[in-house]
Amino acid sequence: MTKDEKLKSIIATLPDSPGVYRYFNEDGVMIYVGKAKSLKKRVSSYFNKQSQESRKTERLVSEIRNIEFTLANNEFDALLLENNLIKQNQPKYNILLKDDKTFPFLCIIKERFPRIISTRKFIPRQGEYFGPYSSVVSMKNILELVRKLYSIRTCNLILSEENILQKKFKVCLEYHIGNCKGPCEGLQDEKSYLDDIAQARNILKGDLSVVEEEFTSRMNEAAEKMEFEKADEFKQKLGLLENFQSRSLVVNRKLTNIDVITIASSPTSAFINYLQVKEGSIIFSKNIEIKKKLDETDEEILNYAVVELRATYRSSNPEVYTNIPLSLKSGDFENVVPQIGDKRKLVEMSLKNSMFMKREKELSKDSRKSKKSEVLSILQENLRLVHFPKIIECFDNSNFQGTSPVASMVRFVDGYPDKKGYRHFNIKTVVGPDDFASMKEIVTRRYMRIIEEQSEYPSLIIVDGGKGQLSSACEALKDLGLYGKIPIVGIAKKLEEIYYPEDPLPLLISKKSPGLLLIQQIRDEAHRFAIEFHRLKRSKNTFVTELESIPGIGKKTADKLLRHFKSVKKIKDASLEELAELIGKKSAERIKLPDTSYPGDQ
Repeated sequence: MTKDEKLKSIIATLPDSPGVYRYFNEDGVMIYVGKAKSLKKRVSSYFNKQSQESRKTERLVSEIRNIEFTLANNEFDALLLENNLIKQNQPKYNILLKDDKTFPFLCIIKERFPRIISTRKFIPRQGEYFGPYSSVVSMKNILELVRKLYSIRTCNLILSEENILQKKFKVCLEYHIGNCKGPCEGLQDEKSYLDDIAQARNILKGDLSVVEEEFTSRMNEAAEKMEFEKADEFKQKLGLLENFQSRSLVVNRKLTNIDVITIASSPTSAFINYLQVKEGSIIFSKNIEIKKKLDETDEEILNYAVVELRATYRSSNPEVYTNIPLSLKSGDFENVVPQIGDKRKLVEMSLKNSMFMKREKELSKDSRKSKKSEVLSILQENLRLVHFPKIIECFDNSNFQGTSPVASMVRFVDGYPDKKGYRHFNIKTVVGPDDFASMKEIVTRRYMRIIEEQSEYPSLIIVDGGKGQLSSACEALKDLGLYGKIPIVGIAKKLEEIYYPEDPLPLLISKKSPGLLLIQQIRDEAHRFAIEFHRLKRSKNTFVTELESIPGIGKKTADKLLRHFKSVKKIKDASLEELAELIGKKSAERIKLPDTSYPGDQ
């Protein structure tokens, strides 16, 4: 059964139901995960001509060798399953929300007379966590407010009942300056301490109005009892609370427990801003860039981002404000696209952040391009080139003690590596370690291919080596009728000198010139690429030799295995059954079970 026949038979069996589909390549690696209201319609759409007008989708479809699916109750459940599979497998064609940064939390430790600590590690069994906070500064501001309003201990003493009764501890400076009430000496009972922790918990949760009401009530109660010093103490605490709120309040305090998520998009990326809002204050803010993989729409990306961001930053807020409507309906939250008032102001503020991030990225990209263009202009001046060196190709040879000679070519466009244009060469016409002849062969093969395909010529050719390698490359260009049409230079390894053809003296370029540094960078990349290929080839040759040393295994069998499995590692990892299917049971057993003997082996 051919690949197309196999896929068509799978698609024919797909149900017209919501679920998640998974695409696998020929190595059995998951390359894409998607969700759908109708699995049959969605998967079928990838294989029609209209869908494959997109190059990215066409490339994905060309790699698909198998399809699997899982049914779900509804599209939202499918999105949750898709989200988990993407995180676990990180398929190459799926967008990913990657963020290596760890954010700070505040934690009420599970212990007698609990402490409140800051941490970047989330260990649920350790205590009750609040956050994450978007910055250390915002986290410290909240912790400072809590410690000014309540007497929470900062020491790490083990305040068991037994230790306190045995008077193992003495009060510290924090007690004497009024920041602690001395639970270590039994001067504060556990109940009143836990009352303070309960109130502090409201602040950590962002419920400032609850704390405000409590302080107001206790201030009025103290005033009625003529306890004016105590009333003034609560008044000062209310002032601290009000000052904190005035610094963080952005909209109406009635707007609480809200997530705001907006998207601004470019052809290649989506820029997401995420805010958590509590009582009119932004308690968390995060900007994220998502690279598009298959020309995803803003709606598709936002659906995914909402679920992932809420899970990552532990939000259970019942409302999610967005700048475009979500197509998914969830029982966990209500989606709102505000049109007027304070709700609209929140969305506009978030969208302003998304747009700012997009603009910054574009300006940064333009700036990098400008700098590279400047370096290439310097290189043009250094080498006295007639034309701007937009495309540069560099060649290098590699061999180990005269064995397994190989070569590489790297291609840089606008000063950046164009890795799709990199090429490896097995030396075919040269016997033994002859770098000059090898250089002539690979330059000939490279530009003969360009002539045949009528591809674009480079603006500059660089040869890694001295006059000998450069002369060999020039001979190849002369044979092809290209000598004098494409500028070519050689870079000598010892003194990092640049040579022109037929010029016995090196070109005088400052060792600090950005143009020379770029040539060295390109040369180093060509060298790395050649060495990498050479190691791979030596590894394969060694493995083929090992295989051929097994009785009954010849070069043809070894080559057949490499052609099928593509790498030595995959052959070693293959099961006995997989090998037997390709080369027969006896040969497979000779490889996997080398101690097995057969009649005639002696």
